[in-house]
Amino acid sequence: MARTTAKTAQDVLMADFQTLVRDTEKLLDHTKNLAGDQADELRAQIQESLLRARETLQLTEDSLRERGREAVTATEEYVQSNPWQSIGIAAGIGFVIGLLATRR
Repeated sequence: MARTTAKTAQDVLMADFQTLVRDTEKLLDHTKNLAGDQADELRAQIQESLLRARETLQLTEDSLRERGREAVTATEEYVQSNPWQSIGIAAGIGFVIGLLATRR
């Protein structure tokens, strides 16, 4: 369950960022008709920023996926080696959430 939720959140974040990059590329393409040195300089700066953003996105995506896998593996190992403690922790958290929910 946690693995699916984390993966979904990562996928949504990556998809949103990729959409932003694509939209910026479209904007760059539409500004090709603009003339002048300033427009050319602006387009070059945007192109460079997009390239850096793509590289950063790829590195971040790889890092998030790896950290997510490590967290899931560590959690699964802990739960398998300490099942009763895991049940106790889950029950305690459920009790606190129940208390907080009834106060409203």
